[in-house]
Amino acid sequence: MLANPMSILIDGNTRVLCQGITGAAGAFHTKGCLDYGTQMVGGTTPGKGGQRDANGLPVFETVVDAVKATGANATMIFVPPPFAGDAIIEAADAGIALICAITEGIPVQDMIRVRAMLDKYPDTTLVGPNCPGVITPGRKVGEGKYEGGCKIGIMPGYIHMHRTDAPSRKAVGIVSRSGTLTYEAVWQCSARGIGQSTCIGIGGDPIKGLDFIDVLELFAADPETSAIVMIGEIGGSAEADAGRWLQANTQKPVVAFIAGRTAPAGRRMGHAGAIVGGTEDTAQSKIDTLRACGVHVAESPADMGALTAKALGLN
Repeated sequence: MLANPMSILIDGNTRVLCQGITGAAGAFHTKGCLDYGTQMVGGTTPGKGGQRDANGLPVFETVVDAVKATGANATMIFVPPPFAGDAIIEAADAGIALICAITEGIPVQDMIRVRAMLDKYPDTTLVGPNCPGVITPGRKVGEGKYEGGCKIGIMPGYIHMHRTDAPSRKAVGIVSRSGTLTYEAVWQCSARGIGQSTCIGIGGDPIKGLDFIDVLELFAADPETSAIVMIGEIGGSAEADAGRWLQANTQKPVVAFIAGRTAPAGRRMGHAGAIVGGTEDTAQSKIDTLRACGVHVAESPADMGALTAKALGLN
């Protein structure tokens, strides 16, 4: 697990690769990260080593080659699903500290193998797969220009706000299983003058890297994070487990939203992990547990920003 008490996972010094940099998605989002101010230092596509991508970044055959040449310590993966599991292990084997696997549709069997193999790489942190990535907002220095931050993945950078640019001078940490609801929470907070310390999309797959408690531990220890927003959904027990951890381990205010209240039992709803297998997997059960643990739970996604402002005493 990465440990830096003044930032969560990434900051302006993070040097980032893109695995699958010459594919349509990899190329598009590499440019988006560059435009935000991320230190994108290159990427990999087997068979295209020695070339340059459309942004002028070097393309390497392997992650080992890329790390040796660029000093990269993070990567985002846009490799097609059948090969993405191997791409995660390749990055870990090359010494990459933070891997953001954006790819969706990776076979569960592959991710079971990956999770077992990652035990050999204790200095590597995996976010995802099937996730929007991670962003630590930069300070705004002009229209569409930011510095000191880092965006890895597909999150829209312009909706985010650094604490020093926020009228409230407060920042929340956001962790979510849903990419779209992450953006909604960010936009609502920014519109109310609340900044974000870091936003992390952990993804909705049943087998993944970081889960809620892993991220909550980092936010709880981070002095830049004044409050936490946690967005979950039906399926599994991670949200309830997170509520009990929060009750025992932090006094920071926490706001949550649980998606899927009207989902029929036994039916998968979008995310591979969002399936109700029993009464404890339902949205209402999770909401009840979180409220019993002292978490402020929004009734609707439209209420997340207002509830966060209230939890911070800004209303």
